[in-house]
Amino acid sequence: MITGNKGEWSEIYVLFKLLGDKQLFLGNKDIEKLKGLVYPIIKILRTENNGNFEYSIQDEIILVSGSEKVLKIPISEFKDRALFLLKSIRENKKRTFSVPEIEEFMHSINCISLKASSSAKTDITIVVHDQRTNQQPTLGFSIKSQLGSPSTLLNAGKTTNFIYKIADLNLTKSEIEQINSITSRSKIMDRIAQIKAKGGSLEFSKTEKQIFSNNLVLIDSLLPQLLSQIVFDFYSSKFSLLTDLVNKVSVKNPLNFDTENEHKFYEYKVKRFLTDVALGMMPSKVWSGKYDATGGYLIVKENGEVLCYHIYNRNEFEDYLFTNTKLDTASSSRHEFGQIYTENGNLYFKLNLQIRFI
Repeated sequence: MITGNKGEWSEIYVLFKLLGDKQLFLGNKDIEKLKGLVYPIIKILRTENNGNFEYSIQDEIILVSGSEKVLKIPISEFKDRALFLLKSIRENKKRTFSVPEIEEFMHSINCISLKASSSAKTDITIVVHDQRTNQQPTLGFSIKSQLGSPSTLLNAGKTTNFIYKIADLNLTKSEIEQINSITSRSKIMDRIAQIKAKGGSLEFSKTEKQIFSNNLVLIDSLLPQLLSQIVFDFYSSKFSLLTDLVNKVSVKNPLNFDTENEHKFYEYKVKRFLTDVALGMMPSKVWSGKYDATGGYLIVKENGEVLCYHIYNRNEFEDYLFTNTKLDTASSSRHEFGQIYTENGNLYFKLNLQIRFI
Protein backbone atom coordinates (compact mmCIF):
# COMPACT_ATOMS: atom_id res chain seq x y z
CA MET A 1 0.00 0.00 0.00
CA ILE A 2 1.25 3.50 -0.89
CA THR A 3 0.98 6.03 1.93
CA GLY A 4 2.09 9.64 2.03
CA ASN A 5 1.34 13.09 3.40
CA LYS A 6 -0.53 15.86 1.57
CA GLY A 7 2.65 17.22 0.03
CA GLU A 8 3.68 13.82 -1.34
CA TRP A 9 0.22 13.03 -2.74
CA SER A 10 0.31 16.49 -4.35
CA GLU A 11 3.12 15.26 -6.61
CA ILE A 12 0.83 12.62 -8.12
CA TYR A 13 -2.00 15.14 -8.29
CA VAL A 14 0.24 17.47 -10.34
CA LEU A 15 1.10 14.66 -12.76
CA PHE A 16 -2.61 13.84 -13.32
CA LYS A 17 -3.74 17.47 -13.40
CA LEU A 18 -1.15 18.60 -15.97
CA LEU A 19 -1.81 15.61 -18.21
CA GLY A 20 -5.52 16.43 -17.98
CA ASP A 21 -5.00 20.16 -18.65
CA LYS A 22 -2.45 19.56 -21.43
CA GLN A 23 -0.95 22.96 -20.65
CA LEU A 24 1.07 24.79 -18.05
CA PHE A 25 -0.17 28.11 -16.67
CA LEU A 26 2.35 30.71 -15.52
CA GLY A 27 1.77 32.46 -12.21
CA ASN A 28 2.38 36.01 -10.99
CA LYS A 29 3.59 37.20 -7.57
CA ASP A 30 0.03 36.99 -6.20
CA ILE A 31 -0.20 33.30 -7.17
CA GLU A 32 -2.71 33.99 -9.93
CA LYS A 33 -2.56 33.04 -13.59
CA LEU A 34 -0.64 35.42 -15.84
CA LYS A 35 -3.04 36.44 -18.57
CA GLY A 36 -2.21 35.13 -22.01
CA LEU A 37 0.85 33.12 -21.03
CA VAL A 38 0.41 29.38 -21.45
CA TYR A 39 2.84 26.61 -22.36
CA PRO A 40 1.28 23.65 -24.21
CA ILE A 41 2.73 20.46 -22.69
CA ILE A 42 4.38 18.06 -25.12
CA LYS A 43 5.38 15.42 -22.59
CA ILE A 44 6.11 14.82 -18.92
CA LEU A 45 9.14 12.78 -17.89
CA ARG A 46 9.24 10.82 -14.66
CA THR A 47 12.01 8.70 -13.18
CA GLU A 48 10.77 5.69 -11.24
CA ASN A 49 12.80 3.02 -9.48
CA ASN A 50 11.86 0.65 -12.29
CA GLY A 51 12.95 2.95 -15.10
CA ASN A 52 12.24 6.22 -16.90
CA PHE A 53 8.76 6.91 -18.25
CA GLU A 54 7.40 9.39 -20.75
CA TYR A 55 3.82 10.67 -20.67
CA SER A 56 3.39 12.04 -24.15
CA ILE A 57 0.28 14.11 -25.00
CA GLN A 58 -1.33 13.57 -28.40
CA ASP A 59 -4.79 15.04 -28.97
CA GLU A 60 -7.10 13.05 -26.69
CA ILE A 61 -4.65 10.28 -25.88
CA ILE A 62 -1.69 10.06 -23.57
CA LEU A 63 1.03 7.58 -24.43
CA VAL A 64 2.95 6.10 -21.53
CA SER A 65 6.16 4.54 -22.70
CA GLY A 66 8.72 2.63 -20.67
CA SER A 67 11.38 0.40 -22.14
CA GLU A 68 9.06 -1.28 -24.61
CA LYS A 69 5.46 -1.19 -23.41
CA VAL A 70 3.21 1.60 -24.71
CA LEU A 71 -0.18 2.33 -23.13
CA LYS A 72 -2.87 4.58 -24.56
CA ILE A 73 -5.07 6.40 -22.06
CA PRO A 74 -7.80 9.00 -22.74
CA ILE A 75 -7.11 12.46 -21.33
CA SER A 76 -10.51 12.49 -19.60
CA GLU A 77 -9.24 9.64 -17.42
CA PHE A 78 -6.49 11.89 -15.99
CA LYS A 79 -8.96 14.75 -15.46
CA ASP A 80 -11.27 12.46 -13.46
CA ARG A 81 -8.45 10.97 -11.37
CA ALA A 82 -7.05 14.43 -10.62
CA LEU A 83 -10.42 15.63 -9.30
CA PHE A 84 -10.86 12.50 -7.18
CA LEU A 85 -7.35 12.78 -5.73
CA LEU A 86 -7.71 16.50 -4.99
CA LYS A 87 -10.87 15.78 -3.00
CA SER A 88 -9.12 12.96 -1.10
CA ILE A 89 -6.10 15.15 -0.23
CA ARG A 90 -8.30 18.01 0.92
CA GLU A 91 -10.62 15.90 3.06
CA ASN A 92 -8.01 13.73 4.75
CA LYS A 93 -7.23 14.69 8.32
CA LYS A 94 -4.42 12.19 8.93
CA ARG A 95 -0.73 13.07 8.66
CA THR A 96 -0.16 10.20 6.21
CA PHE A 97 -2.82 8.27 4.34
CA SER A 98 -3.45 5.98 1.39
CA VAL A 99 -5.84 6.42 -1.55
CA PRO A 100 -6.50 2.84 -2.80
CA GLU A 101 -8.59 3.90 -5.84
CA ILE A 102 -5.74 6.09 -7.08
CA GLU A 103 -3.06 3.55 -6.24
CA GLU A 104 -4.63 1.04 -8.62
CA PHE A 105 -4.60 3.58 -11.47
CA MET A 106 -1.01 4.61 -10.63
CA HIS A 107 0.19 1.03 -11.02
CA SER A 108 -1.57 0.76 -14.37
CA ILE A 109 0.48 3.69 -15.73
CA ASN A 110 3.85 2.53 -14.32
CA CYS A 111 3.72 5.06 -11.51
CA ILE A 112 4.78 3.04 -8.49
CA SER A 113 5.85 5.64 -5.94
CA LEU A 114 4.66 9.03 -4.72
CA LYS A 115 8.00 10.75 -4.99
CA ALA A 116 10.12 10.78 -8.09
CA SER A 117 13.30 8.74 -7.74
CA SER A 118 15.54 10.23 -5.06
CA SER A 119 18.44 10.32 -7.50
CA ALA A 120 16.52 12.94 -9.47
CA LYS A 121 16.74 16.46 -8.08
CA THR A 122 13.45 17.45 -9.67
CA ASP A 123 9.98 16.34 -8.64
CA ILE A 124 8.76 16.55 -12.22
CA THR A 125 10.28 17.32 -15.64
CA ILE A 126 8.12 18.80 -18.39
CA VAL A 127 8.80 19.42 -22.08
CA VAL A 128 6.74 22.40 -23.24
CA HIS A 129 6.22 24.32 -26.45
CA ASP A 130 7.22 27.96 -26.06
CA GLN A 131 5.21 29.90 -28.63
CA ARG A 132 7.34 33.03 -28.19
CA THR A 133 10.59 31.36 -29.21
CA ASN A 134 9.09 28.37 -31.05
CA GLN A 135 11.37 26.13 -29.00
CA GLN A 136 10.68 23.09 -26.85
CA PRO A 137 12.58 23.58 -23.58
CA THR A 138 12.75 20.84 -20.96
CA LEU A 139 11.87 22.43 -17.62
CA GLY A 140 12.54 20.86 -14.23
CA PHE A 141 10.34 21.68 -11.24
CA SER A 142 10.12 21.21 -7.52
CA ILE A 143 6.49 20.89 -6.37
CA LYS A 144 5.23 23.10 -3.52
CA SER A 145 1.72 22.35 -2.32
CA GLN A 146 -0.62 24.68 -0.47
CA LEU A 147 -2.88 21.74 0.35
CA GLY A 148 -0.74 20.88 3.39
CA SER A 149 1.12 23.10 5.86
CA PRO A 150 3.43 25.79 4.40
CA SER A 151 6.86 24.47 3.46
CA THR A 152 10.20 26.07 4.27
CA LEU A 153 12.37 27.74 1.66
CA LEU A 154 15.46 27.84 3.88
CA ASN A 155 15.63 25.29 6.68
CA ALA A 156 16.98 26.33 10.05
CA GLY A 157 20.17 24.80 11.42
CA LYS A 158 23.23 25.87 13.35
CA THR A 159 24.47 26.56 9.84
CA THR A 160 22.03 29.51 9.58
CA ASN A 161 23.00 31.21 12.87
CA PHE A 162 24.20 34.82 12.84
CA ILE A 163 26.51 35.90 15.69
CA TYR A 164 26.22 39.39 17.19
CA LYS A 165 28.64 40.99 19.62
CA ILE A 166 26.97 42.81 22.51
CA ALA A 167 28.60 46.25 22.62
CA ASP A 168 28.57 49.00 25.28
CA LEU A 169 27.57 46.61 28.05
CA ASN A 170 29.13 44.74 30.94
CA LEU A 171 26.98 42.16 32.67
CA THR A 172 27.56 40.13 35.80
CA LYS A 173 27.09 36.36 35.71
CA SER A 174 23.78 36.69 37.54
CA GLU A 175 22.56 39.39 35.12
CA ILE A 176 23.39 37.09 32.18
CA GLU A 177 21.52 34.23 33.86
CA GLN A 178 18.56 36.50 34.58
CA ILE A 179 18.24 37.54 30.89
CA ASN A 180 18.81 33.99 29.61
CA SER A 181 16.10 32.67 31.95
CA ILE A 182 13.35 34.79 30.34
CA THR A 183 10.84 32.19 29.08
CA SER A 184 7.98 34.33 27.76
CA ARG A 185 6.27 33.44 24.48
CA SER A 186 8.44 36.03 22.72
CA LYS A 187 11.48 35.20 24.84
CA ILE A 188 14.15 36.06 22.25
CA MET A 189 12.59 39.45 21.51
CA ASP A 190 12.27 40.07 25.25
CA ARG A 191 15.90 39.09 25.90
CA ILE A 192 17.04 41.54 23.18
CA ALA A 193 14.83 44.23 24.76
CA GLN A 194 16.53 43.61 28.13
CA ILE A 195 19.98 43.97 26.56
CA LYS A 196 18.89 47.26 24.97
CA ALA A 197 17.27 48.47 28.22
CA LYS A 198 20.61 48.02 29.99
CA GLY A 199 22.31 50.19 27.35
CA GLY A 200 23.72 47.43 25.14
CA SER A 201 23.53 47.05 21.37
CA LEU A 202 23.95 44.06 19.06
CA GLU A 203 26.55 44.41 16.32
CA PHE A 204 26.88 41.76 13.65
CA SER A 205 30.12 39.81 14.02
CA LYS A 206 29.91 36.84 11.61
CA THR A 207 27.84 33.81 10.65
CA GLU A 208 28.41 30.72 12.77
CA LYS A 209 29.59 28.68 9.78
CA GLN A 210 32.15 30.01 7.33
CA ILE A 211 30.75 28.00 4.39
CA PHE A 212 27.40 29.78 4.71
CA SER A 213 29.16 33.15 4.87
CA ASN A 214 31.21 32.35 1.76
CA ASN A 215 28.08 31.19 -0.07
CA LEU A 216 26.41 34.50 0.75
CA VAL A 217 29.45 36.50 -0.33
CA LEU A 218 29.51 34.57 -3.61
CA ILE A 219 25.94 35.73 -4.31
CA ASP A 220 26.64 39.29 -3.11
CA SER A 221 29.60 40.53 -1.08
CA LEU A 222 27.34 42.56 1.24
CA LEU A 223 24.77 39.81 1.80
CA PRO A 224 26.00 38.65 5.25
CA GLN A 225 25.64 42.18 6.65
CA LEU A 226 22.32 42.77 4.88
CA LEU A 227 20.77 39.51 6.13
CA SER A 228 22.13 40.06 9.64
CA GLN A 229 20.14 43.32 9.79
CA ILE A 230 16.96 41.64 8.47
CA VAL A 231 17.35 38.79 10.98
CA PHE A 232 17.89 41.27 13.82
CA ASP A 233 14.83 43.31 12.78
CA PHE A 234 12.71 40.15 12.68
CA TYR A 235 13.62 39.20 16.27
CA SER A 236 13.25 42.75 17.62
CA SER A 237 10.05 43.93 15.89
CA LYS A 238 6.57 42.69 14.97
CA PHE A 239 7.50 42.22 11.30
CA SER A 240 7.98 38.78 9.75
CA LEU A 241 7.04 39.14 6.06
CA LEU A 242 10.14 39.53 3.89
CA THR A 243 8.53 42.41 2.00
CA ASP A 244 8.03 44.32 5.28
CA LEU A 245 11.51 43.52 6.59
CA VAL A 246 13.15 44.62 3.33
CA ASN A 247 11.12 47.86 3.35
CA LYS A 248 12.29 48.47 6.91
CA VAL A 249 15.95 47.87 6.10
CA SER A 250 15.69 49.99 2.92
CA VAL A 251 14.48 52.98 4.94
CA LYS A 252 17.29 52.51 7.50
CA ASN A 253 19.85 51.96 4.72
CA PRO A 254 22.48 50.52 7.11
CA LEU A 255 24.84 49.77 4.21
CA ASN A 256 24.81 53.43 3.12
CA PHE A 257 23.87 52.87 -0.50
CA ASP A 258 23.37 55.92 -2.71
CA THR A 259 19.56 55.98 -2.80
CA GLU A 260 19.26 59.38 -4.48
CA ASN A 261 17.85 57.79 -7.64
CA GLU A 262 15.76 55.26 -5.71
CA HIS A 263 17.68 52.15 -6.71
CA LYS A 264 16.14 49.13 -4.98
CA PHE A 265 19.44 47.78 -3.65
CA TYR A 266 18.04 45.76 -0.76
CA GLU A 267 15.12 44.24 -2.65
CA TYR A 268 17.32 43.24 -5.57
CA LYS A 269 19.94 41.55 -3.39
CA VAL A 270 17.35 39.68 -1.30
CA LYS A 271 15.61 38.45 -4.47
CA ARG A 272 18.92 37.11 -5.77
CA PHE A 273 19.47 35.32 -2.46
CA LEU A 274 15.96 33.78 -2.42
CA THR A 275 16.31 32.58 -6.01
CA ASP A 276 19.65 30.92 -5.29
CA VAL A 277 18.24 29.25 -2.17
CA ALA A 278 15.21 28.03 -4.15
CA LEU A 279 17.38 26.61 -6.91
CA GLY A 280 20.15 24.89 -5.04
CA MET A 281 22.14 26.93 -2.50
CA MET A 282 22.38 25.11 0.83
CA PRO A 283 24.02 26.73 3.88
CA SER A 284 26.13 23.66 4.70
CA LYS A 285 27.55 22.97 1.23
CA VAL A 286 29.93 24.97 -0.94
CA TRP A 287 27.76 26.80 -3.50
CA SER A 288 29.18 26.93 -7.00
CA GLY A 289 26.49 29.26 -8.30
CA LYS A 290 25.19 26.54 -10.63
CA TYR A 291 21.49 25.77 -10.40
CA ASP A 292 20.58 22.12 -9.97
CA ALA A 293 18.27 20.34 -12.40
CA THR A 294 15.28 22.05 -10.83
CA GLY A 295 14.76 25.36 -12.54
CA GLY A 296 11.54 26.32 -10.86
CA TYR A 297 8.49 25.60 -8.74
CA LEU A 298 5.03 24.28 -9.47
CA ILE A 299 2.58 25.60 -6.89
CA VAL A 300 -0.53 23.57 -6.09
CA LYS A 301 -3.12 26.10 -4.91
CA GLU A 302 -5.82 25.28 -2.39
CA ASN A 303 -8.41 25.29 -5.18
CA GLY A 304 -6.38 22.70 -7.13
CA GLU A 305 -4.94 25.06 -9.74
CA VAL A 306 -1.32 24.39 -10.64
CA LEU A 307 0.86 27.40 -11.49
CA CYS A 308 4.38 27.43 -12.84
CA TYR A 309 7.30 29.62 -11.80
CA HIS A 310 10.56 29.06 -13.60
CA ILE A 311 13.96 30.69 -13.90
CA TYR A 312 13.03 30.68 -17.59
CA ASN A 313 10.70 33.56 -16.57
CA ARG A 314 13.00 35.00 -13.96
CA ASN A 315 11.10 38.15 -12.98
CA GLU A 316 7.89 36.33 -12.08
CA PHE A 317 9.86 33.68 -10.18
CA GLU A 318 11.76 36.26 -8.11
CA ASP A 319 8.62 38.30 -7.39
CA TYR A 320 6.78 35.18 -6.28
CA LEU A 321 9.55 34.19 -3.85
CA PHE A 322 9.86 37.72 -2.50
CA THR A 323 6.16 38.35 -1.86
CA ASN A 324 5.28 34.89 -0.52
CA THR A 325 7.91 34.27 2.16
CA LYS A 326 8.44 35.24 5.77
CA LEU A 327 11.00 34.70 8.50
CA ASP A 328 10.11 32.13 11.11
CA THR A 329 11.47 31.22 14.55
CA ALA A 330 12.92 27.73 14.73
CA SER A 331 13.73 25.79 17.92
CA SER A 332 16.26 27.90 19.85
CA SER A 333 17.33 24.94 22.00
CA ARG A 334 17.94 22.64 19.04
CA HIS A 335 19.85 25.23 17.01
CA GLU A 336 21.52 26.83 20.03
CA PHE A 337 20.68 30.50 19.63
CA GLY A 338 18.96 33.26 21.60
CA GLN A 339 21.19 33.24 24.70
CA ILE A 340 23.94 35.53 25.90
CA TYR A 341 27.31 33.77 26.11
CA THR A 342 30.88 34.90 26.74
CA GLU A 343 33.94 34.27 24.61
CA ASN A 344 37.40 35.81 25.14
CA GLY A 345 35.93 38.28 27.62
CA ASN A 346 33.25 39.52 25.19
CA LEU A 347 29.47 39.01 25.25
CA TYR A 348 27.74 37.46 22.23
CA PHE A 349 24.21 36.60 21.12
CA LYS A 350 23.14 34.33 18.25
CA LEU A 351 20.05 34.68 16.06
CA ASN A 352 18.82 32.16 13.52
CA LEU A 353 17.56 32.54 9.96
CA GLN A 354 14.68 30.36 8.77
CA ILE A 355 12.52 31.27 5.78
CA ARG A 356 9.06 29.79 5.26
CA PHE A 357 6.37 30.23 2.64
CA ILE A 358 3.32 32.13 3.84
